[in-house]
Parts: sequence; structure tokens; C-alpha cells
Amino acid sequence: MDEQVRNRPMPAPRGAGAAAEPPPLTLDSFPRAIVHFDGDAFFAAVEQAVDPSLKGRPLVTGKERGIIACASYEAKALGIRRGIGLWEARRKCPSLVVLPSDYETYSLYSKRMFNIVRRFTPAVEEHSIDEGFADLTGLRRLHRCSYEEIARRIQQAVRDDLGITVSVGLSLSKSLAKLASKFRKPAGFTAVAGHHIHIFLRRRRLGDVWGFGPNTVGLLEKQGLRTPYDFVTKPEAWAGRLLGKIGREIWNELRGMAVYPVDAEAKAPQASVSKCKTFTAPSSDRDYVYAKLVRNVESAFIKLRRHRLRARAIAVALRRQDFAHRAVGGALNRPTSATPEVLPVVRELFDAIYAAGVEYRGTMVLLEDLEADGSDQLDLFEDRLRLDRMVRLSRAIDDLGRTYGKHCVSFGPSLFLPNHAMTARDEQPRRKTDLLPGETARRRLAIPKLAISV
Repeated sequence: MDEQVRNRPMPAPRGAGAAAEPPPLTLDSFPRAIVHFDGDAFFAAVEQAVDPSLKGRPLVTGKERGIIACASYEAKALGIRRGIGLWEARRKCPSLVVLPSDYETYSLYSKRMFNIVRRFTPAVEEHSIDEGFADLTGLRRLHRCSYEEIARRIQQAVRDDLGITVSVGLSLSKSLAKLASKFRKPAGFTAVAGHHIHIFLRRRRLGDVWGFGPNTVGLLEKQGLRTPYDFVTKPEAWAGRLLGKIGREIWNELRGMAVYPVDAEAKAPQASVSKCKTFTAPSSDRDYVYAKLVRNVESAFIKLRRHRLRARAIAVALRRQDFAHRAVGGALNRPTSATPEVLPVVRELFDAIYAAGVEYRGTMVLLEDLEADGSDQLDLFEDRLRLDRMVRLSRAIDDLGRTYGKHCVSFGPSLFLPNHAMTARDEQPRRKTDLLPGETARRRLAIPKLAISV
């Protein structure tokens, strides 16, 4: 456990007065050593790493959405949080730095962060763009140091190489490691050995546990529970009766018995593919809104073909300026990965939910009921020649996209994409406008560009 946690006197349990310390849940120290690393205000931290002049300043990303996507810790200290409107954030801090989201650079930093962790162990699971798990079990002899020291070296290597900080938790299971990493953010380090689990769990809230949502917390509180320690001191059968299989799994995880393995392998095929896009300015232009929807359809099918999948069902949604939305979907008559094959269906679905005169702020498409792309069983009455042409057309578009950039070739509705009023939210990330020699708007080197003058 972190020195500050380990050396702190243990508080007495609620209502126990000076009662004796309860026995540990396990006497083992680290039968397994699982690390959770979590980027601190990751998007904002990357912006500050790329442009050192932004360090120490309140900064948020999400200018293109009008809603904060990520806030730096300097901004959080002023009460600015993710999800609030930019107008409200500027009211709280007139000097706030507001930037458009640069997902290209965030992705590059994410890949480098995970590659740094892989220097220490091959067992690394990418949980999201800014957090992951690593299994250090058995590596003390290789690195000639304790598990705590290996985890600290990972944390320091990320700081030194990328200029960003991560909070790190080390314990016996993924649930405990994730709980520990959030114990002291930002740039925190907390190691919870097996014989200290009972101390640590008494200092956390039920809502801090990975897998306990508001409804579950409400249910547990009605059973008289207040901390994760209260939960794990109940019998396993009791947790199973109340919460089912997930309750048993979390009960074991919090007691230091790992149930969820660190999965470094490729994930199973996706259950669905979705693409959504918020407009830089709301629009009631029918052609423009439909063009944005078709662009999402194109992007979704490009991803579908990249993973060699086909979809049997599609759904589309339109979000109004007041954040209400309408959605409709249906099954396709055959599984497909060809974009032109579904566009007539997309048009019908769009016409069913579009309302004239209403301002829309976003569109979404969802591809479901996926299966591996492969040979088809021929239908006696289908136009096989036409279907084959659609497949070849889609593959040709993919080939051109790999050479000249995504969406270098688009379908006809894209001609209406310029038909919208330009606003401050149309500002592009600096990486898209400050190009290196030989780069184009669609083709860039997979390296971040630092805003440093030499």
C-alpha cells in the first residue's frame, strides 16, 4: 500500500468505538500482482504536453461539440467538469482555454502509453483510450525489484517519455487495482497488499467500486451497507442471491481472489458498430442533415469492412437541438458490408423520422447482428451481378481511402456537407492545419507535432 496509506492509523469501524481491528481477509501479500493505470485528465494533459505554454492553465477540450469533453485539473479546481456547456464554463473562468478535440493526437499518445507499459510486461489489456491493466505476477526476479517498484517505474516512464501523468493502483485483482488507482488522483500511487485489503476497503465508498452503479449502491445501502468492506464481510451466497453472478464475481475480486483475467489478446468480434457526429452548428436543412447521416453510414461500413464483418440490421437516429432524439431501425434482407446496398434503406429510415423545420444537432447510425464476412448462399431471385458490383465498389473506395485518406471518395449526398453556417466550433485541431512537409489534410504521419520553437 502507498506509504501514506500504510502508515496512517486505522480508524475504528462505525459504531465500534475502540473495538479491536478485524482480522485480514487474506494473509497473502501478492499471490497475483495486477496494475491499473489511468491517465489523469488525459485529453487535456496531452494538449498541455504537445504545447508546453498551456501547462498550469485551466483548459478544456470539446469546442467542436459546445460541451466539455475533458477538463484539466486546473479547470476542475474552478468547478468546471466534463459535460457542462462551454458558456457555463466560460462564466466560471473567463480566461479558460477552449480547444477542439484532437483525437488523432490523443490516439497516438494512447498507443505510446500502452507500448511503454509493455516494456515491463507483455500482459497488458487496453481497457480504453486512457486506461488499462497489466499483470506483473512473477516478474520480480526479471526486474530485480518488488511489484511496487515495477509499478512505480511504469508510472515514472510514462511521465518522462510522454510528459503526462497516470494514476496507478496495484493489488491482487482488477477490481481492487482499479479502486486503488482512483484513491489519490492525479499522479497517485496506491499499492494494496492482501493483508491490507480490509483496511483499504473500509476507507472507500460503495459507489467507488467498479461495477456498482447508482441503483446497485441504493440497493446495498438499503441492506445496511456503507463501504465495500461491509459488502465483502457478507457471505458469498448472500451476495449471489442479492446481485446474481456479477455480485459473486465482485465479492471475490474485492477479497483479492482474481476472477477477471488481464486479457492481452485481441477482443472477440464486435456485437455492433456505431458512428455518431454532432454538428458544429445545428441545422434544419434536410439535405445537410441527410448528408451528415450518410457520412456516418460510410464511416461505419468502412470500419465494418476493416474488421471483415457484415451487418444484418441497421438503425439510424437524429438528435434535436434540445437533445431529444428519434430513432428507427430494421433488419436487412441479407447480411452486407457494401455501403451502396444499404443507402436506399437509410433514405427510407431517414424520411420516417425527419421533421421539417426542426433544428438537429447530430446524427447516428448503428449496425447490429454482425457476422463474419464470407461466401453467401445464392438466392434464386437476387441480382447477383449487381450485388457483386456493389462489393467491388466498396473495396475500391477502401483502397483509395488507404492511399489518399478516408472519405477522399464519397457518395453524392456529401456534396451538401458545405451547406452550413461556419461558427467558432468549426475550428480544427492544430495538428490538422499545422502540417509537416509532404502531409495532406487526409494523410499525416503517425507522430504528434509539438508546439515548441527551437
